[in-house]
Amino acid sequence: MTEHDRRPAVGVAHVVLQTDRMEESAQFMRVVGMRPVFDGPQVSVYEMRGGTHLILMLKDEITPGDAPFDLMVDDLHATHRRFSSLGLGPSPIEARVAIDHEVFTVREPAGHVITFFSSHASGKPI
Repeated sequence: MTEHDRRPAVGVAHVVLQTDRMEESAQFMRVVGMRPVFDGPQVSVYEMRGGTHLILMLKDEITPGDAPFDLMVDDLHATHRRFSSLGLGPSPIEARVAIDHEVFTVREPAGHVITFFSSHASGKPI
């Protein structure tokens, strides 16, 4: 870290999610707020805050389940309302008192369940 750059020295570069429905999963990622970097028939790349990239990889068969990552938003309640209005069917918001957060889940088109957390950033540059 330098005096001018107070962000942590490392970050998550890539997370991967397999899908058997590339177009639908890619559209979902755009709708929830990711920035498209590359859309392809076998691999698509989406950028998130902090520069982390989600890599969607097309597979003939997948086993849907909990996504191997979770996501964080600044205003969980506004995001929940937005997702509801878009027909994404988010779960009810739950309090996680032990960790001082709230969460909800959404199922993406390939069947993976993605958990959205209230922000837990430290308030320092990230």
